[in-house]
Formats: sequence, C-alpha cells, structure tokens
Amino acid sequence: MYPDLKDKTALITGAGKRSGIGYAIAEKLASCGTNVVIADLGTIGCENSQVSTGTWDEMCSIAEELSEKFHVKSFAVNLDVTCPSSVSDMLQDVRTAFDHVDILCNNAGASFGVPNAVHTYDEAAWMRTIDVNLHGVFRVTRAILPFMMSGGGSIINTASRAGKVPPLFNGAYAVAKAGVIMLTKVMAKELAGNRIRVNAICPGQIRTDLEQWRFGLEAQFYGSTVEEREQVMCTTIPLDRIGNPGEVASLVAFLASNESSYMTGQAINITGGQLMEL
Repeated sequence: MYPDLKDKTALITGAGKRSGIGYAIAEKLASCGTNVVIADLGTIGCENSQVSTGTWDEMCSIAEELSEKFHVKSFAVNLDVTCPSSVSDMLQDVRTAFDHVDILCNNAGASFGVPNAVHTYDEAAWMRTIDVNLHGVFRVTRAILPFMMSGGGSIINTASRAGKVPPLFNGAYAVAKAGVIMLTKVMAKELAGNRIRVNAICPGQIRTDLEQWRFGLEAQFYGSTVEEREQVMCTTIPLDRIGNPGEVASLVAFLASNESSYMTGQAINITGGQLMEL
C-alpha cells in the first residue's frame, strides 16, 4: 500500500478487460484508494486485432466492481487512442468528473499484421501498429497534461522488452515500443519543471491474452503445443516462469507513488531476469 495515492486520480488506457495488464493496474491503484478512469475501445471496437479488447459491458462492470470493493470513484470511458476526436471526447468525460489527474498510465497497445518480416509487412498494418502503440501515447498525454500541470503527478508508459531486444517478425511493435522509451525520456526532461515524473515499464513475458495468442501462433508454426512453447520460453527466463499482470501493476503503483520521487526518465525491465541490460 502507498498511503499517498489515496484520493488521487488515475487514467489507465487499455484497462477494459480483466485478463490484461491495464485492469491489474486499475485494481492495484484502486486498492491504494486511487480514483480510476477505465479507458478502452469499449463500444468502438478494434478491427483486425489478434486479441479482443474490453467490451463496454465489461468496462462498466470493472468500474462498478472497483468502486464498490475499494470505495473509490471509478467510471468507464470509450477511447480510441488513434482518433483525435475520441481522445477529445474522453477528455470531456474526465473533465466532468475530476478537476485534476495525478496519474496517467498509457497502457493501450496492439499488434497488427504479424507474423511478418519488414520486407513482407503490410504497410497499413505497420502504420496502425505504430499509431496505437506510439502515437497513442503522445495523443493521450498531450490531452491530459493540462489536468496535471497545476499539481504535478506521474506518467507511466507501457513499453516492452521488445523495445530493447527485437522479436522476430513483429517489427512494427518493436519499433513502436522503442519509440515509447525515447518519448518517455523526452517527456521526463520537458516536464520535470512541472513536477511531473515520466517513466516507462518494459514487461517481458506476462500471462495475458496477447501472450497466449503468441504461444498459440508459435505452436502452429513449430507443430507443437502451447504448453511446450511456454516451456521453451521459460528456459530463457532465469526465474523460470511467465510473469503475471499483478506483478507489473505493483511496479506501476510504486512509480506512481512518492516512494519513487527521485525517479524519472527510466525504462524499467520487469522480465524475470530475461533482460538484464538497460
């Protein structure tokens, strides 16, 4: 628990389904007494993505559940981070409920057009992957910053191990996440004078729908099972297991709290030792 997070307000993008990192972040912050805005595609939907997003009903259910369980204010908003008008609509919803945002978690992400090498990658899929994962962070941050300037705060961007060590046949995602790491550093320098800290997290293998989809894809390619592909992956992880979303959420809560008050501009690995380099 971080007592200083009580009565703060957090916006978490990509938080609309219980199996994801975004939901785990929302639950962890709410458990600390933080008001949370659950932002995801909801009724907008996401075409051509390998993994489904949260439905509007699930998003509303999550918000209601967190409010009742932790006695915080929580509500759901539709948000397409690739659409400026959707970001603007989200901003109006947040403005109606709160006069200040203390914590922004840019967690929304997706991958399109994989598996493909750069020379066979569909251009539209490449651009959409970059738009969701990198430009979405820029759009949402730019929109929310006026609500953070007066009182300071913490921005936590979800990057990835892929932003430091490129995976095969998922180049657009790797490039986008590398961009998120650099954008984090740029914002950390520019916003330090406003008492806004900006850090990135770089998860490795975390048990989410996206990770299970990846193991399924590999199983088809290698003619094996999902369980066998997971076992192979675990041999590359010193802690010998796949991480869980709650472990990532605990790192986010630390970065949102005053316990990390002298940290900004960092891209922190949470990979079970799979990646130890900065």
